[in-house]
Amino acid sequence: MIFAAIIITITYLFLIGSFIYGFDKIKTFTLKDVPVKTRFSIIIPFRNEAGNLPRLLQSVEALNYPKKYFEIIFVDDASEDNSVEIIKRQLLKSKVHFTLIKNERATGSPKKDTITSGIKKAKNDWIITTDADCILPKYWLDSFDEFIQKTDALCIVAPVAYINENSFLNRFQILDMLSLQGATIGGFGIKNPFLCNGANFAYKKEIFNSLNGFEGNTKIASGDDVFLLEKVAKSYPKQLHYLKCEHSIVRTNSQPSWKTLISQRIRWAAKASAYKNWLGKFTGLTILLMNILIIVGFILSIIDVFSLRAWIYIMIIKFNIDFYLIYKSASFFDQKEALRSFIFGFIIYPFFSVYVAFASLFSNYTWKGRTFKK
Repeated sequence: MIFAAIIITITYLFLIGSFIYGFDKIKTFTLKDVPVKTRFSIIIPFRNEAGNLPRLLQSVEALNYPKKYFEIIFVDDASEDNSVEIIKRQLLKSKVHFTLIKNERATGSPKKDTITSGIKKAKNDWIITTDADCILPKYWLDSFDEFIQKTDALCIVAPVAYINENSFLNRFQILDMLSLQGATIGGFGIKNPFLCNGANFAYKKEIFNSLNGFEGNTKIASGDDVFLLEKVAKSYPKQLHYLKCEHSIVRTNSQPSWKTLISQRIRWAAKASAYKNWLGKFTGLTILLMNILIIVGFILSIIDVFSLRAWIYIMIIKFNIDFYLIYKSASFFDQKEALRSFIFGFIIYPFFSVYVAFASLFSNYTWKGRTFKK
């Protein structure tokens, strides 16, 4: 037991340490106010988002980018509320070029179908996907445009953060997202990208078409972002970049309850078995084993089967390396206030993580009012 604990701890320390190293390797991109060149087609799938759309639409209208250089394609995924009416009202008074279409269902993944439907209607070479519950920053498109002009990028992963709210549940999710974003940036820094978020993901339309879109992963409901990233990383590794820019941070809602949070995380975890990137699989397994070690080690130390001192040392190592990565992310995303819940979050996270991991092996999950099988 002690030998296995040492191996798992060292592996975890090396893994998170490599993400910290990689995080610093990706330099922060600053805007220089250069002339605009790039035209974008922004695809926004939605289903029953009446409560979120007004805020999103307001942020779209506030974008600094010239209106003639981008279009918004809303894709309705069988909404049952008044989402469509809200968008139509906005269309009547907006100076932004909006298009509203219905999702063309072709696979077992509604989300992938919405994006594919949107790309078919897109008039511009660059596609950006985001979600209907997001808020877009004022210089969002400016940051993408300048980055495209200064690099050879064909695909760009950009930052996503949760909106700050005054609750422990919200701060717990912010800390979790900060760790995911830290790992995302770190993966790019060590030249092995394996994570991204479809709420802020850009690529050239020709790349999507040349890689046959989401073909090969359409039986899995989610993963429209990560599975496409894996294809791009394999075929165009040198033209896949991370946009580490404060002006490109898209903010979205955290889950309102523990029940919906667990359902969301089960959905995320359910696609992990289909990952092809070795680092993605290795990271998931290492984190799971470390969290199991924390729980099992604590139980065994109580009954005097495992050394309590060894367990405390492991906890100290994990606490410090986790905090270091999350602190770096919190500094970039300007969310250091969430760190006040780090200690309590650190204590309950192993139980949360292990439960979600095992539940994802056997449980179905609900997403946007639909139930999907594992």
